[in-house]
Amino acid sequence: MNYIASILQAQNDPSTRVKEDQVVEILSLFLLETGVEKNKEASSALTNQIISNLRSQSLLAQPEENKEQDDGRIKVLEEAINLGRTFEDQMKQNDIMNSVASTAQTVNYNESLDWEQKLLNERKEKKAKRESKIRELKVKEYQEYLTNRGLGSGKGIVKMHNTEEVTGSRDVMLRNVSISVGNRELLENAELQLTYGHRYGLIGRNGVGKTTLLRNFVEREIDGIPPYLQILHIEQEVVGDDQSALEMVLKTDVERTRLLEEEKALLESADDDASGERLARVYERMDQIDAHSAEARAASILNGLQFTPEMQRMKTKQFSGGWRMRISLARALFVEPDILLLDEPTNHLDLHAVLWLENYLQNWNKTVIIVSHARRFLNDVVTDIIHFHDKQLQYYRGDYDTFENTRMESLKLQQKTHDAQAKQREHVQQFIDRFRYKAATAKMVQSRIKMLEKMEFVAAVAEDPEFTFVIPSPEPLQPPYLQAIDVTFGFSLEKTLFSKLNFNLDMDSRIALVGPNGAGKTTFLNVLTGSLKPLDGLVNLNRKIRIARFSQHHVDHLNLQQTPLEYMASKFPGVDTQLLRSHLGGLGMGGDLGVQPIYTLSGGQKSRVAFAELTYVKPHLLLLDEPTNHLDIDTVDALIQALNAYNGGILIVSHDEHLIESCCDELWVCSGGEINKANMTFAEYKKEILKDIVK
Repeated sequence: MNYIASILQAQNDPSTRVKEDQVVEILSLFLLETGVEKNKEASSALTNQIISNLRSQSLLAQPEENKEQDDGRIKVLEEAINLGRTFEDQMKQNDIMNSVASTAQTVNYNESLDWEQKLLNERKEKKAKRESKIRELKVKEYQEYLTNRGLGSGKGIVKMHNTEEVTGSRDVMLRNVSISVGNRELLENAELQLTYGHRYGLIGRNGVGKTTLLRNFVEREIDGIPPYLQILHIEQEVVGDDQSALEMVLKTDVERTRLLEEEKALLESADDDASGERLARVYERMDQIDAHSAEARAASILNGLQFTPEMQRMKTKQFSGGWRMRISLARALFVEPDILLLDEPTNHLDLHAVLWLENYLQNWNKTVIIVSHARRFLNDVVTDIIHFHDKQLQYYRGDYDTFENTRMESLKLQQKTHDAQAKQREHVQQFIDRFRYKAATAKMVQSRIKMLEKMEFVAAVAEDPEFTFVIPSPEPLQPPYLQAIDVTFGFSLEKTLFSKLNFNLDMDSRIALVGPNGAGKTTFLNVLTGSLKPLDGLVNLNRKIRIARFSQHHVDHLNLQQTPLEYMASKFPGVDTQLLRSHLGGLGMGGDLGVQPIYTLSGGQKSRVAFAELTYVKPHLLLLDEPTNHLDIDTVDALIQALNAYNGGILIVSHDEHLIESCCDELWVCSGGEINKANMTFAEYKKEILKDIVK
């Protein structure tokens, strides 16, 4: 009613006055909706009566009788009225209120019945239902993704003991390999070539499809893989239970376990000739598969991965995810499959374990494919490089540095050849254009045209656009930033991780913190950020500085069903969407990547989302715990450039030699309950560790 009254009161301009039949129609529909009248005719009659009464009480101007052509419009109200109140009084006069009451409906004509609000509520309800359906679909898609992820590595990991030599080739030579995810083609008619005994480094940019290729390979989604080859892909941690770490590794040797059980049963059975003969055959087979040394070999692998004798006897359910990932790696190394696929094997290892693994794989005599961001690790381990680029697999002999140099020379030669051919084609085309229409040179022109058609043409070099990180620098502040004074931390004064630490961090700090797992590096970061309180001493933090910390388990804190843009909006509510898009774009997550679910992104792309969150606040200090995990080599290089351009303090926990040597000018060693500044380079520190490993 308020809406109708406002229409009538606003008609000051004769050209915009409402026609009487329009008002009758609106009021009639209103009376029908509220149940006052049962049909349209009665409703229209009541409406006409209301308008007539308004005129009779001089509340509505009468039509001008002397006007030659009445425009049929209701004239402007002579005074402001409350139309709802007038209507209510009119209904009382005509005993209509009683009929309304008999319908058992309660109507407040001025307040409750707001048609615009009703429409708005309906739209909100529909939008909420749509969003609910979208969320349900996202949850369903995510569950399907988790179900299908890593099916190959979920299959039984069993050590095979071949009694006879395999007659078929252990090389893999496949042509026309195509792999797609949804509508996106990752590989298109590529060649997959693996020579038995070679160690391959599979490299390519984040999101190109390296992990998808490994999964398709182990799950034999690619036609032509020899069925007798055993292939293992290590990407998931073991499921923790009551078995010890050593038992979990030994149980992969199913035949050994069966022989030991049979031996025990035969020794407990009656001593007859048949039992003796069978026992002899059991011992003969155990000798053939070297069953007696299996436990020592398994323990040696676990020891190399930094499992102490006590840890080897611990139940697997007592270990964290990172340590259970090491058990998965130990099982694969113990099994020795024909083809071993390692996806970022150094991510969950400390420097000591990484150096041991380098040394172990250098003596690996079967085929291995390694996806890794660590160029020094690749240099020390691989014999060949597979470059996943432009939907093709390109092969290079040698380590990563050799690949880089070879490819650079190849690209230079390709561009040089292209330029020379383009110049030659241009020269021939000029001759054709000049003499095309002259009879005397017609044969020569035709000859040049045929030559041009047959001429080979090398395409120009089309490199991927250079990727860059952008880490916003903070405003300068007066030091000190962060000071530790005689800090002691541990679970009790009798069991401390480190004691009496004194140090200072400011905007000029460029520090690498190294040391074995369990020495307290991550705990040290927790003390710096205030999430853990020291047992003794003081951590003095400047109240004005902002600290951002990148955790090596950052993916655990991401909402994987959100898009990067939605995740950033949830962390920074009220910030303009375009600003968040721009910030994500500065970290390589622009375009379609910013609006697809996080769980569909590669590990490196998820890392960039985490970097986007922590750098948006322009921190004065960056505490980075294994920041290169999951990043491809190009992205690591971009991160190094961004950190060197960043005008703030940096403390990095990492075993990535390239990152440390490029960004840090101080080396702090965390070991033996102390954190000390080392007067050596990282390369020198690495040599000291290698001396202990190769003993």
